[in-house]
Amino acid sequence: MTNMFEPKSLSGMGLIEAAETIREGTVTSRQLVDDCLARIDEHDPAIKAWAHLKPDHAREQADACDKLRRTGKVTGPLHGVPIGIKDIIDTAHVPTEYGSKIFKGRVPFNDAWVVSRLRNLGAIIIGKTVTAELANVGPNETRNPHDTSRTPGGSSSGSAAAVASYMVPGALGTQTGGSVIRPASYCGIYGFKPTWGLIPRSGVLLQSHILDHVGTFGRSVADAALLAECLMGYDPDDPATSVVNYPQPLAEICRQEPPVGVKLGFARTPKWNEAEPATQEAFEELCEVLGDEAEDLDLTGTFENAWEWHRTLMNADNAFHYGAIYDKSGDQLHPDLRANIEHGRTVTATQYLGALQGRERLLEIWDEMLEEYDAIITPAAAGEAPEGLQSTGDAVFCKLWSLMGVPAVSLPLMVGENGMPLGVQLVGRVGDDAKLLRTANWLVETLSQE
Repeated sequence: MTNMFEPKSLSGMGLIEAAETIREGTVTSRQLVDDCLARIDEHDPAIKAWAHLKPDHAREQADACDKLRRTGKVTGPLHGVPIGIKDIIDTAHVPTEYGSKIFKGRVPFNDAWVVSRLRNLGAIIIGKTVTAELANVGPNETRNPHDTSRTPGGSSSGSAAAVASYMVPGALGTQTGGSVIRPASYCGIYGFKPTWGLIPRSGVLLQSHILDHVGTFGRSVADAALLAECLMGYDPDDPATSVVNYPQPLAEICRQEPPVGVKLGFARTPKWNEAEPATQEAFEELCEVLGDEAEDLDLTGTFENAWEWHRTLMNADNAFHYGAIYDKSGDQLHPDLRANIEHGRTVTATQYLGALQGRERLLEIWDEMLEEYDAIITPAAAGEAPEGLQSTGDAVFCKLWSLMGVPAVSLPLMVGENGMPLGVQLVGRVGDDAKLLRTANWLVETLSQE
């Protein structure tokens, strides 16, 4: 697998490496930001990952970070590191237009909770990354860095492409169906969707209160883990969060050795027949390599209803949150989004409550299953990134995990038959994010030695 945009400069550093070199004084934040901006100038005309950039403001933030570091005062774990923010996450006095011409010119007065947290930890908000329309199904112009004739996935298209093309060491995305895991798979980077409710969503476009997650992109398991760790917390404005979900040392734990032997389950899921033949073959070979450390996991029965439950909840919530937009400007929405809203308006209260009940039952079963395994292996996507920009791909291998709100991570461990990235998805138990990431890092290191 080759990446035509691979750099030989500061922008090639991962998030943790960048933070450490700035902290040590090897490079300055201003040098790193200038290098990232130069790379964006050079390559974004082909990739189109960025919706809005504020170069002068980014440089001002970097200069302030460097000035603070020279005083010897304690700095945060992301001090001086530039981060990309998906354009459905509010940034004060910087446009947040939701990838929609309907919201052209929208400029929030306040930062989203996660953006405020990033600023407090010293991160540089370098710009807003392109999103699919209203974080839904409508594609955009962002292209895959490995092959610009292909999609990078969606809806967190720009965030994944920006990290993959070395324009920025880390970025934020969101996932309601498969909008972090799938773009990470297509673009050949690490994408992490934490347990539902660990990262507050105040100031993030609300699509479904029961399905929306904030996720992270990085160039290693530890990079994605650190970015997520920095964003975990309690927010009284987001009822999904809890005071008991205190921050976990994800980046530290993920780099530790598992205390005992690792046991993995291989879940084809009831949608296995929708995986491309090359994907099926690759995962069968992976399980052969892992041998006794991976065993088949049967997800038939109750799990077969999960995709319909996800559709019911997502479309009904879309109809509720986007209904006014549909009524006023429906002709400006993508046809598939209009269809989702129209379906959502037909969902009955009985169907909606039934889907919620089904979700709770799945979580009970899943919790029992995961007592035997450190994590579950399953495809991150049906195959390589599709050709063309007419679609951002299918989230069929992500929706089950989004429905349950369990943690998931995509690892760029495979290459498809056309030389494009193919992600391996690992899934864990609710709240066991650190254990999942440690297992993921173990798998990466184990396969690198094969």
